[in-house]
Amino acid sequence: MDFDFSAILLVLTVVFGVVWGLDRLFFYKNRKAKYDAAGEEYRDPAPVDWARSLFPVIFVVLLLRSFVAEPFRIPSGSMMPTLDVGDFILVNKFAYGLRLPAFNNKIVSVGEPKRGDVVVFRFPGFLCQDENGNVIRSGDVTCADPHAPVASQNWIKRVVGLPGDTIEVHDSQIVINGKPVIDTQIGPFKGNVSRSEDNYLLYNGATIWSEQLGTANHLIARMPSLQTPPIPNARVPSVVPPNCYIVMGDDRENSEDSRWWGCMPEQNLVGKAFMIWFSWKGVHTGAVDFHRIGMLIR
Repeated sequence: MDFDFSAILLVLTVVFGVVWGLDRLFFYKNRKAKYDAAGEEYRDPAPVDWARSLFPVIFVVLLLRSFVAEPFRIPSGSMMPTLDVGDFILVNKFAYGLRLPAFNNKIVSVGEPKRGDVVVFRFPGFLCQDENGNVIRSGDVTCADPHAPVASQNWIKRVVGLPGDTIEVHDSQIVINGKPVIDTQIGPFKGNVSRSEDNYLLYNGATIWSEQLGTANHLIARMPSLQTPPIPNARVPSVVPPNCYIVMGDDRENSEDSRWWGCMPEQNLVGKAFMIWFSWKGVHTGAVDFHRIGMLIR
């Protein structure tokens, strides 16, 4: 979920607003007077007319996307079976506080993520050490280039560990503050072999489980034949640091999450995913999945 559409909207809003505002302050009256003196119907120059027409539209869209709800598309299978590739979701932008568009600085605090929430966040990068031994965030998973820029991407995962929690994860078994997370096996994963995402789970013998995280009861997929890093590890301490969250994908062995790159900083939060508004499976693999449309995300 790689470009920052909010930043583009912000730039367009500023540009159109400045063009329209400066014209009205310094040029409009003289130009209007010339048209009136010539007895001609007044017309704004094309750039000003475009700015005047588009500014309010883009400004409203910016406000809605920044402070109300923003749409995203699920690009990978890391949240299966909860979210599928091709699901289009809505994210509540004020669930955890109001943030400035593009800059993502919190200006009003509303709430904090709860265990089990499905959250969208800006990918923080991989934890690496620079040449001076300082821990920094890098876009290079191998840390061969610790100064590699971190891709500007929005990711989606489920909150597992809260600040101050003691977390242990071995394969898919999670222990939080000394208590194992309750889960119950439902049965084998059943999917469409024509879809690469489904076929990957089928090939690796995935099973579906019901898991209880806080108040969230949801489904996860497990593939015991695949190995994932445990917690704690070199990048993830057993105690979750302040203002940080441990997040994991529901497709537990097919998710590059906190187990790989550390905790997710609070400042990277974008919002809480709450609904699937459209689902597209592909032309030859189901097309529109109508039964998923309108589903609430839990």
